[in-house]
Amino acid sequence: MKISRRFAALLGVITLTLLCASAFAQTAPQSPIILKGAPLGAVKLDHAAHLKVAGKCIVCHHASKPEKPLKSPQQACTDCHTNPATPPVTTKLQAAFHNPTATSGLCIDCHKTEDANGKAAPVKCADCHKKSNT
Repeated sequence: MKISRRFAALLGVITLTLLCASAFAQTAPQSPIILKGAPLGAVKLDHAAHLKVAGKCIVCHHASKPEKPLKSPQQACTDCHTNPATPPVTTKLQAAFHNPTATSGLCIDCHKTEDANGKAAPVKCADCHKKSNT
């Protein structure tokens, strides 16, 4: 009888662990994401293609900060990064992606690296920013 109780307890722990893990699991969007608000035009981001190159979510997405914790596992950049930046956040929306002249930053640095390694990545403003992306 003790074996049955131990087995039942173990099965319960495993089930609870799997349920908790699936509740916190994040799924990547399958359709393109439209990043709006840029004066040059919105950016249509193929999330699946970017994840394939980056390999890990953390390459593009940073962890939440204690002063501004996440409200949901898949929170939009614009929920925290606004124009202008709203305290306690100090980085406005555009700066979350690249500097004002687009010579450095999260997106453009990666695009330049990929391009230099022979992989076609857009490096000109108009390649990503399009008025037609709505």
